[in-house]
Amino acid sequence: MSFDGSFTHAMVRELSQSLSTGRVSKINQPYDNEVVLTIRANSHNYPILLSANPTYARIQVTQIPYVNPPVPTNFTMILRKYLQGAILKEITQVANDRVVHLHFTSRNELGDQQELLLIIEIMARHSNVILVNSADMKILDAIKHVGSDQNRYRLLLPGAQYINPPKQDLTDPFTGPRVDLTQTLRDFPNRDVLAQTLQHQYQGLGKDTVAALATALHEPGDVQQHFRDFFAGFDQPQPTLSISPKGKTNFTAFPYPTDGQQHRAETLSDLLDTYYQDKAERDRVQQQGSILIRVVRNELKKNRNKLKKLQRTLAETENADEYRIKGEILTTYLNQVERGQTSVALPNFYDDNKPLKIQLSNQLSPNQNAQKYFKRYQKAKNAVSYVTEQLKITQADVDYFANIMAQIELAAPKDLVDIRLELQQGGYLRDHDHQKNQKKNKKQRRQKVSKPDRFTASDGTKISVGKNNLQNDQLSLHTAKRTDIWLHVKDMPGSHVIIHADHPSDATILEAANLAAYFSKGRESSNVPVDYLPVKRLHKPNGAKPGFVIFTGQHTVYVTPQSDLVEKLADN
Repeated sequence: MSFDGSFTHAMVRELSQSLSTGRVSKINQPYDNEVVLTIRANSHNYPILLSANPTYARIQVTQIPYVNPPVPTNFTMILRKYLQGAILKEITQVANDRVVHLHFTSRNELGDQQELLLIIEIMARHSNVILVNSADMKILDAIKHVGSDQNRYRLLLPGAQYINPPKQDLTDPFTGPRVDLTQTLRDFPNRDVLAQTLQHQYQGLGKDTVAALATALHEPGDVQQHFRDFFAGFDQPQPTLSISPKGKTNFTAFPYPTDGQQHRAETLSDLLDTYYQDKAERDRVQQQGSILIRVVRNELKKNRNKLKKLQRTLAETENADEYRIKGEILTTYLNQVERGQTSVALPNFYDDNKPLKIQLSNQLSPNQNAQKYFKRYQKAKNAVSYVTEQLKITQADVDYFANIMAQIELAAPKDLVDIRLELQQGGYLRDHDHQKNQKKNKKQRRQKVSKPDRFTASDGTKISVGKNNLQNDQLSLHTAKRTDIWLHVKDMPGSHVIIHADHPSDATILEAANLAAYFSKGRESSNVPVDYLPVKRLHKPNGAKPGFVIFTGQHTVYVTPQSDLVEKLADN
């Protein structure tokens, strides 16, 4: 389901009950199109996410952790100037549109009271978050600036007059059904056609909502009452996550008819956190890690092409022994070769003395022709040694960058900091700002690697999970005790996992193995093999890249990654 007007109605009601009269305590903009206001209400802190993401625009209370940029944006500074410490009077919705107004009252620099509106417009790629002075409806700032070159009718720039989005001439369904509802049902008995008709009559109905409404109206009884009962469900929501037989997930304010499974959530915000957690995180990683992804993809492409060339070169050197054999045969039968010949057939004593035709240069003596074949043999032999070594190095580089790409795919936005640092240290990524800072301050402190994620097994044993190569090295080679147990998925990219115990139970090993499988390339697989062994059996070869270790004496268990178990074991 999309975040349509009806779902917005339910969300506004939920937020109003929790947040009204609350005070703004923190304001952050962790991502380009998203703002988080922390509102203190009823002795509780509520992080309110206002997202103008083109794909995942929404408003909700969120418990998903985020990482703030080192320098706040201009929009963040404007919000802090006007809204820090402000009181949230009420939250309202514009009719049944996807436009929500957060009404604040605060004190200006002179101590005078002022009324402010923070408006979120949930409109796909046109979504926006706008701060407006209620007195004159002048825009103070917007998370996305929209100039006259983009929209002549409606400027969204500081100082411009705020104009409401174009209004649709449709009925707000929460004011009740239209008088012609019964006739509409008679005219369009087909449910799909009825749904399309209702969507053009009533405001703010997404495809799923209008399909569920059409089904409800076909039930026996009073059509008008069915309509009222359906929309009453948004005032007393039963947050529902639906999973279709094909595996597609949907969120609704209350259960809609479906052939798939349905799961309930405590609140609409919890429902959205569950639905968007992976989708929004992937999108954030794609946005913030776009440079990293491009660099790693380019390195992968370059090394894979190099690998193919080396493999072709190695195949061409397979006839090295043929040069040696021809040289030896020529040396043995020099008395049968005359200068000026362009070829000669001689007995091949390596193949039952069968005649072997050998090409000659008529400009060289028989002995010089033989030496020429020996030189070709030696050159090919040397090439085999060099190419074999280069193949090993290049394959290691391919594996390394494939591992980093897998880490980016599994990463949360906060994990990208260490991956960026690793690529900088390896010379694969140039950070101009970082280089300028180093020139200005040669004594600049070395950037610290973030700490690994922490988990607790069912029996209380502590487990650590590295989310990138720098964390993996720090965890496995410096933090862990020699008697701790190390785990890693077999023969695929994944996290280093440490059980902080020398003799963990079988149940703890299986739980840690589940973590190793979940934070790996095998997350979506079943029956994933996971190796485990004491840390003291790990060894990092000299010159090896970050995250690479070798080991012996491992045991292997097989597990199927379970996201609910990962959540259960996580240290909150």
